[in-house]
Amino acid sequence: MLSIQTIREHTDEVRRALAKRSSDAPLDRVLALDERRRALLADVEGMRADRNRAGKAIGAAQDAGERTRLIEEQRAVAGSLDALAAELREVEHELHTLMLEIPNIPHPDVVVGTEADSVVVIEGDGAAGTERRIDPPMPLAAYPTPAIDESLEPHWELGERLGIIDFERSAKISGAHFLLLRGDGARLQRALIAWMLDLHRSRGYTEIYPPVAVREEMLVGTGQLPKFANTMFHLEGTDLWLNPTAEVPVTNLYRDEILEPGDLPRLHSAYLASFRHEEFSAGAASRGIKRLYQFDKVELVRFVEDDQSWAALELLLDDAIEVVRQLGFRYRVLRLATGDLTFSSAMTYDIEVWAPGAREWLEVSSVSNFEAFQARRANLRYRDAEGNVRHLHTLNGSGLGMPRTLAAALETWQLEDGSIELPPVLRPYLGGQSTISIPGS
Repeated sequence: MLSIQTIREHTDEVRRALAKRSSDAPLDRVLALDERRRALLADVEGMRADRNRAGKAIGAAQDAGERTRLIEEQRAVAGSLDALAAELREVEHELHTLMLEIPNIPHPDVVVGTEADSVVVIEGDGAAGTERRIDPPMPLAAYPTPAIDESLEPHWELGERLGIIDFERSAKISGAHFLLLRGDGARLQRALIAWMLDLHRSRGYTEIYPPVAVREEMLVGTGQLPKFANTMFHLEGTDLWLNPTAEVPVTNLYRDEILEPGDLPRLHSAYLASFRHEEFSAGAASRGIKRLYQFDKVELVRFVEDDQSWAALELLLDDAIEVVRQLGFRYRVLRLATGDLTFSSAMTYDIEVWAPGAREWLEVSSVSNFEAFQARRANLRYRDAEGNVRHLHTLNGSGLGMPRTLAAALETWQLEDGSIELPPVLRPYLGGQSTISIPGS
């Protein structure tokens, strides 16, 4: 969350930020509650100080009548003090609740607008080993569509023909928007996850395997609650929710702790099944395995000192791009506009890969800097070299997300005969296997 000092002292900046996001967050109510809280706090503290002085006077009084009079006066005041203290608690509770509804302030470089106003900042081709930074960034609407190869099939046709995606039995077991992989399909997804984790370990990340269910306050800490409760699965009769992204448990690892000098930066990777209750459109836009209620994802999280997060964002972005480079994908990186930022993000890059069979760009990673926004909500702190306790800055990104990575892989690696040629980096994870062939071929 934003600090109340930021809201109070930089109100116009916060108001402009909310306008850029088209947010209806209750800023005016927060300001009014803050003013009332400060007035109540002054009254309560003043009355408590008076009570302490009266207590000393009662103890020092020599005359019984005087002592009785002072005691009666304090009894009369006690009711007023209790009422003010109760009102103060109510105001503080409402203030804290409403502050959780105010999103983060976008970085000045983030374009104001909707998803269509995002800009392309990097493009590359992993197979060709080429990459360039686009400066100035190119508006998304102006970015050219890659050449279409009519001979390439979409992943849903490839997967069924290869016998590695079973839509019929998946629907029989769980209904729509779940995935059942068979044989080499299951092995390929497992190989991708294992290879990604090993790649990130080689780049300095410590692997975490967290629980798949998280407590409510963990979701408040990262910003999913209270605003996005309808996009997640709650375990009935418990305080637990199914993990919507490994960002949640990993970011909360150091909740209520103070990391000491020398502990930072901390880099973690994590594989976890994730669950989201999304709304799905009908028709071709929802075909295949691009959007599911359950999906696998390798997550990357960085904890850094508060003056290091913007440099860390570029490092994190490169860590995620390295995966698509080595998998041989054609890719582009978008810097999202304000209307497409997540609630907690100050800046987000999306990595999209070209799926040549479906003829569309698929987002496989979002890489974000949250600055201290999540740290204030989750009480994530560190002690600097001077001994001052400060809020951490947190960043996270997918490295990468399934099943879109799998979909793009099948379409990118397909051969003329419909088989799949596996890239060299994955073959050791598949016992040396180099292709996935059509059964009986």
